Amino acid sequence: MSRTISIIGAGRVGQTLAWRLRQLGWRIGAVVTQSKKTSRAAVRKIGGGTPQARITPQTLAADVLLIATLDAALEKVAKALANFGRENCRGKIVLHTSGALDRRVLASLARRGVSTGSLHPMQTFSGRGTPQLKGVIFAVEGDRAARRTAEKIARSLGGMPVAIRGDSKPAYHAAGALVAGHALALVEAATQTLTALGFSRRRAQQALLPLIRQMLDNYQRLGPQAAWTGPISRGDFSTVAKHGQALRRYPREFRDSYAALSLLAARVLSKKPAATRKKILQALKNSRGGSR
Repeated sequence: MSRTISIIGAGRVGQTLAWRLRQLGWRIGAVVTQSKKTSRAAVRKIGGGTPQARITPQTLAADVLLIATLDAALEKVAKALANFGRENCRGKIVLHTSGALDRRVLASLARRGVSTGSLHPMQTFSGRGTPQLKGVIFAVEGDRAARRTAEKIARSLGGMPVAIRGDSKPAYHAAGALVAGHALALVEAATQTLTALGFSRRRAQQALLPLIRQMLDNYQRLGPQAAWTGPISRGDFSTVAKHGQALRRYPREFRDSYAALSLLAARVLSKKPAATRKKILQALKNSRGGSR
């Protein structure tokens, strides 16, 4: 695919995708951020493009426009692009990278004859280093032309495009957040639990990271039920009560999370979820000395 693409919102996601697309032969057009300084920095990282601190007619001088701003700015950006007129917009393809929103947020552009859609890589972008895109799922949706372009971009990046309904995107994105965001909070809570006992952070990570890696390896190889370990999987609810009691010395969010995750495990992993849930609740009640 040898085409021109403009990037609006060249932050972590925009820079990464543009950098890789340039390597694949795309010509980078406008690179738009909120200031000349940040747009120049983005152009340097991408290795091409014209820095811009605002949307201009030049931004539209590309076959494809990729909007990688925060979700809250998408509608405003779409309206700014649409304001340049029908003749400048018609025939363009505009994609955004939001995981939770669909093409409806670009409605002002669609009314100008633009093909609109979205392209979201199920990957985490820290801004440090280049994340792996090969084999990553890309959720794509939009009108026919936009969806086909999104699918081609995903495949060229080494990803696997998966068509998704627009109204399914919030739940799809929540699934990613459970893993990338909330699982990180879980690992850090476990780390802080160990450091409070006298572990250094390095020792705590040495204790936990092999555990996490083995769990994920087992999950991939064996499936969820076979990979499930721990006291609840063994029916050892007296240990669950001990855990609940021990976590009373930590901030409330620690024990509340332990309780919520225990009940979640009963729901998604136990062969007898209702019975397991009942035993968990009783164990946690016992850990509070019988109080409600």
